[in-house]
Amino acid sequence: MKKVQETKVFFDGACPLCSREIKFYRRKDKGNIVTWVDISLIDPGDVVPGLTQEEALKRFHVLDSKGALLSGARAFAALWLVLPSFKLLGLVARQQPFTFILEVFYRTFLLIRPHLQTSLTTCKTLQSPKPCDDIEKPSPEKPC
Repeated sequence: MKKVQETKVFFDGACPLCSREIKFYRRKDKGNIVTWVDISLIDPGDVVPGLTQEEALKRFHVLDSKGALLSGARAFAALWLVLPSFKLLGLVARQQPFTFILEVFYRTFLLIRPHLQTSLTTCKTLQSPKPCDDIEKPSPEKPC
């Protein structure tokens, strides 16, 4: 009998946005049924046969339990299918026209992702604003 392979998610741990999203999904993986692979920490060769680190950094990839390598909307649908709280979403997302629509949204997101990453990185390095104590608060005698 053929052993069932576990689902593997390949993500960019160096990307603040990606890390935040994966952290969310990891909390939903209560049964530890997904293997989470941070591709920013591994050697640049093949992540898995047919997927290089460079390709994996460009798009979201999942190796499903049947051994199929999926990316983009199909990868999200495969992940959602194995997480109980997302199973219904996964069932819908793998059907057309929903897969197509999700892929269009995902590709659009990929265009703005570098700008979002820059914003997140920049926000972490900015100094905190001054406390609000120096802001004059409205009073009943002096309305806004």
